[in-house]
Amino acid sequence: MGRAIKFTTKPAGGDRRHYINENDVKVVLNRLPEAVYSGLREVHFNDVGFGTPRTRGAGYTGWSNTSIAICALPPRFSFNKFCGRKTSPLVFGAKRGCQWSELAIRRYLLYRVLLHEIGHHQIVDPSAKSERRKYAGETKAQEFADNWRKQLWSQHFDHPDPVHNPPSKEELASLDNENANKGVERTG
Repeated sequence: MGRAIKFTTKPAGGDRRHYINENDVKVVLNRLPEAVYSGLREVHFNDVGFGTPRTRGAGYTGWSNTSIAICALPPRFSFNKFCGRKTSPLVFGAKRGCQWSELAIRRYLLYRVLLHEIGHHQIVDPSAKSERRKYAGETKAQEFADNWRKQLWSQHFDHPDPVHNPPSKEELASLDNENANKGVERTG
C-alpha cells in the first residue's frame, strides 16, 4: 500500500462483533494493484448493518466514493441468502443451510464484501453527467469482486491466516463430517 488509508473502528453494540480488522483489509489491499483502490481514503468498521435504513448488508460505500464501511455482525451468522444462485457458500468454506464458521464469515467479508465495495469505486462511465452513473453499480461491483477473488485465489498465498486463501480440501471435508455427525444420535 503506497499511501495511507485512514481506518476507524466503532465498538459494536449488543452481542454483535467485528469479524475483520485493519490488518486483514491491508493484506487484501496489498494483493491488489494500487490503481484498483486508488480513490479509497477511509475504511470504517462500524455497527450500521442489517436492519438499518442506511444499508441492508454487511458493508457499504460512502456517498463520496472515497470510503468503505464494513459492519459488525451477530455472533452466529450465515450469508446463505446473500450468496445468490451463482455463488455457492462452499467458495467461502460454508454449506448452504448451515451455520457459517468464523473463518467462512471472515472470508466472505474480505473477498466478497470488501472487494464488492471497492468495485463500486471503479469508474465505468467517465463521461456520465451524474456521479451515480459514473461509478459501478451493483452488477458491475459484484463482477469486479468475483473476478478479483478468483484471480487472488488462483494461486496459493503464503500467509499464516487461512482467510486469505480459498477453503482447503480438508476444511471442506470437515464440513461434511460436521453435518454427518449432527444427524447421528449418540447413545451412551
